[in-house]
Amino acid sequence: MLKAFITPANAVASAFSFMQSSLTGKLSVAGMPMSVSFELTNTCNLNCPECITGSGRMSRGKGFMDPELFGRIIRELKPYIFYLSLYFQGEPMLHPEFFSILGRCRGISTTVSTNGHFLSEENSEELAKSDLKKLVVSLDGMDQGTYSLYRVNGDLGRVKKGIENMVSAIRKCRSKLKLEIQFLVNSFNEKQIHEAARYSRTMNARLKLKSMQISESEDYEKWLPSIEKYRRYKLRNGEYVIKSSLPNRCARLWFNPVITWDGKVLPCCFDKDGEYIMGDLNEDSFGEIWNGPKYRSFRKSILTGRKMIGICRNCTSGLRGAAV
Repeated sequence: MLKAFITPANAVASAFSFMQSSLTGKLSVAGMPMSVSFELTNTCNLNCPECITGSGRMSRGKGFMDPELFGRIIRELKPYIFYLSLYFQGEPMLHPEFFSILGRCRGISTTVSTNGHFLSEENSEELAKSDLKKLVVSLDGMDQGTYSLYRVNGDLGRVKKGIENMVSAIRKCRSKLKLEIQFLVNSFNEKQIHEAARYSRTMNARLKLKSMQISESEDYEKWLPSIEKYRRYKLRNGEYVIKSSLPNRCARLWFNPVITWDGKVLPCCFDKDGEYIMGDLNEDSFGEIWNGPKYRSFRKSILTGRKMIGICRNCTSGLRGAAV
């Protein structure tokens, strides 16, 4: 019952402190985040070339989140947060205790993003019966050849069958779970957008078209689509740069931190390799880290020189003129 009062009050305090910081350039932090992203694992069954996990470029160790660690963090954060995401790097449904962890999220609006290879009839029904709010399934091509150019080692037929299983389970269980199909638009699949839209309608799913993040400088010409609204980058002085002007503010640092599988707190979802660790939840509480000197110092650096921070140069916060 207290959550009904604490959560909105926290949101107001957090939002006010962000706006005050953005307008004045002077740091103000109040409350706890409204949303948190958990990395259940940073392992994956696919080898997507622009993904730091799939490409093998990740330098941090791989593993699975300890359910007890997850439970302890959730107990601390549950009174404050509206939203929870059970994904970051890796495929969350590979976690051997995925459904046990999902069960601990009851009462919080929770989203899972998956590559769709583990949506068996049994798993789909369990998802439909859970308290999950939204399931995002990546589908980046409408034929196997196009799909596998990015989703390397992926099986489009298996993913489509998984989506069908999910649709059937939602109908059978009369579930309120929302199904979203995510389509990363690139130079190879952009001609299939209309087909993806038709398919999504037949599956009673929302289609989310997104611009693609490109991490390797030599790959811009390969992946960038011709349709301008789906290009996250523009040419400037012979180099591709993000379309954003990178203003000295970022709501993610007040609203949406990331927690890695081993308990490290990261400032946002663009710190994929854990370069900016704010603290370790195996040693300190979330509140201590959130209000600690390292986090405060990082927020100050955003307010004074966001363009100087490496992870910000691929960030969609403040981006205009592209699907994010």
